[in-house]
Amino acid sequence: MTRRDVISACAALGTALGLRAQTPAPSPAPAPTGPFTLPPLDYPYDALEPYIDAQTMQIHHDKHHKAYVDNLNKAVAAYPDLQKMTPDQLMANLANAPEAVRTAVRNQGGGHANHSLFWTTLSKSGGSTPKGELAADINKSFGSLAAFQDKLSAAAIGTFGSGWGWLVLDHGNLKVISLPNQDSPITGGAQPVMGIDVWEHAYYLKYQNRRPDYVKAIWNVWNWDAISGRYASLKKA
Repeated sequence: MTRRDVISACAALGTALGLRAQTPAPSPAPAPTGPFTLPPLDYPYDALEPYIDAQTMQIHHDKHHKAYVDNLNKAVAAYPDLQKMTPDQLMANLANAPEAVRTAVRNQGGGHANHSLFWTTLSKSGGSTPKGELAADINKSFGSLAAFQDKLSAAAIGTFGSGWGWLVLDHGNLKVISLPNQDSPITGGAQPVMGIDVWEHAYYLKYQNRRPDYVKAIWNVWNWDAISGRYASLKKA
């Protein structure tokens, strides 16, 4: 038996026994090539299935978010003052960024800031309800959790092209807004509480052109403990 025959036989045996590759664990954060780094996921790529598939999560995090980080590092390479800022600080001070890199900082820094928050708002044990102050203020601002869900979903679904639907804290008030591309609510003076990413790379592999189905599904994986905790911290600040 040749070496090729042995390899083929082993492969056939694995198939017969029903062996299959396991879903890979999230990749470790790559070695930094600048001041900004890709935050690792706190859960496996397949943790959000069947609502968000493992392949989408892997590509979304390891490719798209990483590209924002890499391009942001390139944009600020010649600007030490920008390198010292956090992504949120960059978004808050966007008007003061040098004109030569302001658009890149807006797009790449916004992508980094938005996604860094997004990953923390998702959980395999999600789909419950908001807690504490957030629950009370949602009822106060929108009438009910169901009414809030409808409003945020409509903002996300109705976003033309790529963008986000956001729940924000704006001067002490909860509001639902939509923003295009990777624009950050922070640039407009609001603090993001949670957001629905409706760039096609967030859902197209599983849902194709059915954005409403994706938006409906994501309500099953919200990490309400994390979102409610973030809201409480924002109110204190």
